Amino acid sequence: MSEIHAQTAQYVRDTMLPPKPPPENDSGVVKWLRSNLFSGPVNTILTILGILIVWLLVNHFWGWFTHSVWNAGSLSECRQLIVERWGEGSTGACWAVIRERWMQFTFGFYPSELYWRPTMAFGLLFVALAPVLFSESRKIRRIVLVTAAVLTLGAMLLLGAPAVWLIFAAAVFAAAIVAAEQRPSLLLIFSLLFPFLGVWWLWGGSLWGPIMALMGLVLGWAAFMLLGRLSPMLAGIGMLLVPLLWWVYLAGAAAQDAERLISLSIPAVASDRFGGFLLSITIGLSGIALSLPLGIVLALARRSDMFLVKTMSVMFIEFIRGVPLIALLFVASLLLNYFLPPGTNFDIILRVIIMVTVFAAAYMAEVIRGGLAALPRGQYEAADALGLDYWKAQRLIILPQALKISIPGIVSTFIGMFKDTTLVTFVGLYDPLKSMSDAVRASTDWKGIYWEPYIFVGVIFFIICFGMSRYSMYLERRLQRDHR
Repeated sequence: MSEIHAQTAQYVRDTMLPPKPPPENDSGVVKWLRSNLFSGPVNTILTILGILIVWLLVNHFWGWFTHSVWNAGSLSECRQLIVERWGEGSTGACWAVIRERWMQFTFGFYPSELYWRPTMAFGLLFVALAPVLFSESRKIRRIVLVTAAVLTLGAMLLLGAPAVWLIFAAAVFAAAIVAAEQRPSLLLIFSLLFPFLGVWWLWGGSLWGPIMALMGLVLGWAAFMLLGRLSPMLAGIGMLLVPLLWWVYLAGAAAQDAERLISLSIPAVASDRFGGFLLSITIGLSGIALSLPLGIVLALARRSDMFLVKTMSVMFIEFIRGVPLIALLFVASLLLNYFLPPGTNFDIILRVIIMVTVFAAAYMAEVIRGGLAALPRGQYEAADALGLDYWKAQRLIILPQALKISIPGIVSTFIGMFKDTTLVTFVGLYDPLKSMSDAVRASTDWKGIYWEPYIFVGVIFFIICFGMSRYSMYLERRLQRDHR
């Protein structure tokens, strides 16, 4: 050992040196630029090319954006204002068309006196989603519910909603905020009821129709519980067959009889009056809510050991994935009527929702199957070692891990499906991108307008899809269980 100690050494520093700032090249903006944009010859060349491309685009379109007109009654008035302000030969964007036709882009041809109904339905949607999407964060639930309540009630007031429905919406939001703070699980009751209430608010008519549809699910659950004592196979068949028979043969007559006794009707709105973002959001949300559970079932069926179940699921998935969505939409619009009994009125939006759901579920099944295949065999063996049956093992051990792995693919499928809702223009529905823009241009005031509607609709689609993408990243971080 060394014989030099603190007592014998000639000099020992008794204070620490003050820290020195890092070199200028290794900190701040300079370091970020060197690390991200100029880290090597290739990166430097690509950075310079990117800057040149951005400059060319900005230089080309800058005048068009800066010469925008927001307040005009027609395209000719827009062009006249541009010439008066910036001189002959100037060009500019005429955003006045968005200002003038904002309601048409949002609600389509929905009756203007009933705009408050889809507004209320969309606002209360956040009450239904709060316990599902934000179950772990009380702060986020509070922000979402309070923001939705203020915006929804304010919009309903501006749109002339009846006082009864304003009070109803305010009461629901108040109860939801209180429940979200104390017992968030209570909100799941509203989440289960919202699909039936949402259909009633959007389409109107008698409330007894959604009630009888809900009754079919209750009867299916009762059949499952009763037949489960005899055989699991009989329970599954009864769970599917009983609601189907109820909906096809009894629900309509029961709803009419109940309406005669106690009327619970609001003005009905036909499906051909739907359009714009109201139509896209309705189809998109319905497809998202229905395709995920159907995709999970298809993925489990494809990995089943039963030959018939596996073969049928493979045939279904591969057939749907091999057919363009537009072909399925044409089937829903034209060919499906040939297979229905004469006089059957099958709503066109419902047909489109079914086809969009089936199409998305086939892709969802492959995404979830990838998550199931990514799990190590030990997870399945651990479930067997615990004595769990198949469904308990899937519910408690396998699916939670597989779905967490599959989150990016699931959200990508949702985003793609939501953007594909614009294809309904080919079956006569007024999507916001093509049909609604054509309807706006059909007016002599806006004939010749072109880029502005497409840019506006594209921005709205980007905001919605970007929000879904950011939520998926939040969900991945929340569910991360890696040991650090």
